[in-house]
Amino acid sequence: MSNPQQLRYTKEHEWVSAVDADGIATVGITKFAANALGDVVFAQLPAVGDTVTAGETCGELESTKSVSDLFAPVTGEVVEANQDVVDDPALVNNAPFEGGWLFKVKITDDSAELLSADEYTDFAG
Repeated sequence: MSNPQQLRYTKEHEWVSAVDADGIATVGITKFAANALGDVVFAQLPAVGDTVTAGETCGELESTKSVSDLFAPVTGEVVEANQDVVDDPALVNNAPFEGGWLFKVKITDDSAELLSADEYTDFAG
């Protein structure tokens, strides 16, 4: 399994992009998580304006197998939720690192312990 090197990862199987010039990062779940979930049929994402806190629950993904909490990898204010994923949750399975991203957050605290791609690959096995 190939995890993009430019992303950072959590032990809860979320990824976060590098912060752009406006302090905004994109968040999603990894291919490992998407495969473990099975076919995602419903996504409850944080709303624009919500504050998310690193390590805390901020939404849910429901699959044909189970319901799984979505954890925030960083702390900040949600500036965009991916409406395409709400409308077509299968994007999470089909393109977890591209069109299946979940939300964008303006980071206010980047002290979360994030893993490099290699560290995450070792962790996820």
